[in-house]
Amino acid sequence: MADDGDGRLRTEQGAGGGAGSRGSGGPATSPEETVAAAAAATAGSWLGSSWLDLLMSLTFLAAAAFLAYQLYKRWGKRSGAGGAAPPSPAEALPRMKRRDFTLEQLREYDGARTARILLAVNGKVFDVTKGSKFYGPEGPYGIFAGRDASRGLATFCLDKDALRDEYDDLSDLNAVQMESVREWEMQFKEKYDYVGRLLKPGEEPSEYTDEEDTKDHTKQD
Repeated sequence: MADDGDGRLRTEQGAGGGAGSRGSGGPATSPEETVAAAAAATAGSWLGSSWLDLLMSLTFLAAAAFLAYQLYKRWGKRSGAGGAAPPSPAEALPRMKRRDFTLEQLREYDGARTARILLAVNGKVFDVTKGSKFYGPEGPYGIFAGRDASRGLATFCLDKDALRDEYDDLSDLNAVQMESVREWEMQFKEKYDYVGRLLKPGEEPSEYTDEEDTKDHTKQD
């Protein structure tokens, strides 16, 4: 081994020499470089195959998990005593016959004294029992259960200031608020059963026939 004069060392072997020689003008390849290149090629091939297998496994697991979730939604909640889940309050109660209510009669249906929940909007009474998670005693709108909810819905007020112990004719509401009341009424008619009218003081209840009682509850009288 000798100094080239520029501070680098060279191997004193012939052109056809060992691992440190240059052949045909090409770059010298050390054993370490050869092993590293082979290892890199092998690793690249192994990683490519492993990532593909991993991707396929993850895809299969995701599909299996999704299928299990769908089966649970369909059957899991039905399991229990006798293989059936207990009915919700709305399912356990028969549909209410058409009738009119005074404020005092309406207050009986607050979800606490009875399982059925009613509320009034713009003079119409709706059975909201199937929405008990909203209108039940623990629901975010439970304050309206068994009451006239018109003022609270019109003014977006969810406290006792929105409730009246006497009949509320809403005469002090402005045009925008009254329009809001009518919009809420339409939404309730689309989603819940209309069961009758909220009576004004001294007003007599209507006598509904069986034919009227079987009409679509979303229609007004």
